[in-house]
Amino acid sequence: MAQPDVSQTQLYEWLTGDDDSRMCDDIPDDACQEQPHNFFLHLFASLGNKLADELSSARLVLPWLLGIIGAPVWMVGLLVPIREAGALLPQLFVAGFIRLKPQRKWVWVAGAVLQAMAAIALALLALMGSGAIGSLVLAALVMLSLARGLSSIATKDVLGKTIAKRRRGTLMGWSGSVAGGSTLVAGGVLMWFGDRPGNLALAILLGVAAAGWLLNALCAARIKEVPGAVEGGENAWDSIKLGLSLLREDRTFLHFNVARALLLSSALALPYLALLGQQQSGTELGGLGILVVVSGLAAMVASPIWGKRADQSSRRVMRDAAVGTVLCCLLGAALAWLPGDWTQSVLPYAAIYALLVIVHHGVRLGRKTYLVDIASQDNRALYVALSNTLTGVLMLVVGGIIGALAQWLGSAMLLVVLALTAAGAVFSAQRLPEAE
Repeated sequence: MAQPDVSQTQLYEWLTGDDDSRMCDDIPDDACQEQPHNFFLHLFASLGNKLADELSSARLVLPWLLGIIGAPVWMVGLLVPIREAGALLPQLFVAGFIRLKPQRKWVWVAGAVLQAMAAIALALLALMGSGAIGSLVLAALVMLSLARGLSSIATKDVLGKTIAKRRRGTLMGWSGSVAGGSTLVAGGVLMWFGDRPGNLALAILLGVAAAGWLLNALCAARIKEVPGAVEGGENAWDSIKLGLSLLREDRTFLHFNVARALLLSSALALPYLALLGQQQSGTELGGLGILVVVSGLAAMVASPIWGKRADQSSRRVMRDAAVGTVLCCLLGAALAWLPGDWTQSVLPYAAIYALLVIVHHGVRLGRKTYLVDIASQDNRALYVALSNTLTGVLMLVVGGIIGALAQWLGSAMLLVVLALTAAGAVFSAQRLPEAE
């Protein structure tokens, strides 16, 4: 097998803090030799994926698309649940299918290509510009979301086969930093388009999103993945039964999913904190662009630090991020209740939003690293699929409850409720055993 490029290996060792790139804990020797090469392919694949996610955001870009084409308001409320839950719910049903593939990267490639096709469809719908095609926008989003779920489970499985333990958190940290830079680009583009981007501008954004997923697919295809075992593949029903038995038998896995459910508070708090800021600046794109930019800056700063810490103890990262969520939610609520002209601006909310983004990256990196590390090569795909499916169900249920509470209590008081939920996550994560 060809030896990796010396300069590439040196850069890899600098990024990871390794003195010897050949040190591997739980991947085959052949995969270990290719680890520097694969590290950078994972990194650039993440860049394409994150840029595409930002430019097709169900919280930002697609609502404008529905608004411009005159679609009914109730459709806007379906965007985020479809985007998030649609990517998570089906994963348990495809875990067995992926298990039958000796090289799982091709499932990842297929998912990325399907997402690119969905983004192209959305771009064409933007050009059509008619309220009658609102339902087609939702249909394209369903396709995009399901393809995202396919890529998600395959990505984590390939990560576990190609990058050694105690390097995965570092990789995801640098990926988050690179992706944060792409978010800055996305925010700058949105601000450059002005307050009311037209159909052509949205079509261009969605076209660039499609290009991002094609970059993701190209990088995934070039990853050198050693063929793995294919025994134990299950159909959907068998996967469900096996998944439920895992929850009964593996107490650590069950406990992890409880902590992960409570940690949803960081994700659920972000749009409501942004909403408080938007109430001060109106609905102009400039205020939203500021939030996108601070989100990118926060990701660039936070992700490498969280990633390094996750390789030491992903459990402590989850716990500390939960503490940060409590503080950010309480700060946001307090800011909404404080008097004074200085609170009548989007900027203080943007500052707290940036802090919460930093915390949320800790939540994501901690739970991703923990989940990959507690699983083995034989059951990693099933563990990821089951955990994501459970989270998808909870997101639909909890998202509806949170929406009703926000309507009743208001955004500020809802942040207090989410702070209490995050406090539960602190204690839950603290009781988890170490995975590293």
